Amino acid sequence: MRKRISLPMSVLLMLVFALGMCSAQQASQLVAVSSTDTATSGDTKTAPGFQTRNPRYSIRAGDVFDVNFELSPEFNQTVTVQPDGFITLKGVGDVHVAGENVPELTKTLHDAYDKILNDPMISVVLKDFEKPYFTASGQFNHPGKYDLRGDVTLTEAIAMAGGFTDAAKHSQVLLFRRVNDDWLQAKIFNVKQMMKEGNLHEDPELKPGDMVYVPKNALSKIKPFIPNAGIGAYGNIAP
Repeated sequence: MRKRISLPMSVLLMLVFALGMCSAQQASQLVAVSSTDTATSGDTKTAPGFQTRNPRYSIRAGDVFDVNFELSPEFNQTVTVQPDGFITLKGVGDVHVAGENVPELTKTLHDAYDKILNDPMISVVLKDFEKPYFTASGQFNHPGKYDLRGDVTLTEAIAMAGGFTDAAKHSQVLLFRRVNDDWLQAKIFNVKQMMKEGNLHEDPELKPGDMVYVPKNALSKIKPFIPNAGIGAYGNIAP
């Protein structure tokens, strides 16, 4: 029902293009290639590591959070992460926090204020942050970015994106999922067969940041070159 592939970000676009030119069987022959590999044939290729089972949210640009001091309330403040990943703190100045989770951020703030306060007791409360989402791309009636609220499966995501277009290749739906900063994992699902058999055991649950991509079918690629039905048709002509 599905095939599993691991690939780096650097070949994501190449894969999407290749899938439009080859069959699912050919796609299954793709192998993992590290984005850090060089052209030297003797270099060792490193496979992606396992993803954390319950990854913590990472602070990113645009996030807003409260910084509270239990013993020094005069330093309480609300800060916004700037586009470059820095925040500006009272009495401390600029500190880079993008990419850190809340425990790491708390330690960073503690270390920064430890220079002017004696063992500060700090708590961080996220106020505004990027909501979980998935992206629908390719042959959807309404492609775009959708909020991921609650448990959403692949088929439900397809419905949220307006379903397939007439040009969609239902048998080769791709689900891209980030493994780490350099790698994406791609799985191919035969949604056409899944729906035909009514077997949703293979219907995966989406995770935040997932992208669903649907390539064009073979007919849609040659359709522009097919003449109109009336051209070349034969029939009896009245005298």
